[in-house]
Amino acid sequence: MNKPKVAIIGAGKMGEAIIAGLLKSGEYSSRDIQAVEVVESRRQYINQTYKVKCLSDVKKAANFGDIVLLAVKPSVVGKVLEQIGPLLKRGKVLVSIAAGVTLEFMRKFLSEQVPIVRVMPNIACSVREAMVTFCPTSNITEEELATVTNMLSLLGRVMRLDEKYLNLATGLVGSGPAYIYLIIDALADAGVRLGLPKDVSITLAAQTTLGAAKMVVETGEHPVKLKDKVATPAGTTVEGLLELERGGLRATIISAVSKAAERARGLSPA
Repeated sequence: MNKPKVAIIGAGKMGEAIIAGLLKSGEYSSRDIQAVEVVESRRQYINQTYKVKCLSDVKKAANFGDIVLLAVKPSVVGKVLEQIGPLLKRGKVLVSIAAGVTLEFMRKFLSEQVPIVRVMPNIACSVREAMVTFCPTSNITEEELATVTNMLSLLGRVMRLDEKYLNLATGLVGSGPAYIYLIIDALADAGVRLGLPKDVSITLAAQTTLGAAKMVVETGEHPVKLKDKVATPAGTTVEGLLELERGGLRATIISAVSKAAERARGLSPA
């Protein structure tokens, strides 16, 4: 499979983000993707916005896709797999982004010939800057794994993890953008407090966040070392960092990620 056809079961926020990212990559056209959505208004929106066929029939989409990607709520994964499991034969790969749903649970609905890849991406798929973590079943071939990872790499940076780490990654990778958005909004509000227009302040805060993150990724340096490069002796940054420590920012973020990871574990179907 050079460029697999992708069926996205569930066209909610994450399903839409994946559609947008694949199309923006230029590697995929609307003809290469089909989606499934139960809400009619949402189907019309996906059809009109992305020119992607969005169906109500999950079986038709499963027949279409070489990669069948589950982007539904964890609680309905079993019901969906009961419908499409018999249709998934050798040559198709099931990819699931359902938080907390284990490979073992999904395996029960499929033949031994069909591999599964459990994935935790984030909303930045839409701009092709997502962090995407994944874990495959042992029956996947090298060719099938390369096909899936090549598709995922169109959406951002891809990292393979043991499955025991995927719930933990959910708290950091899946939920993490929301925490960053909150920080950007707080930085922007600080700019407004100092007299900057809100739209200007948002741009300054967002680009500052983007630049800082890019330095971590591209230089490979530890964030503490990069922080120390900004914080000069008796300078402005040290004063700001002291206030963040007084406010417990680090502990609060660590707690937030931990709580999200705990919730991910609780989402797994029985």
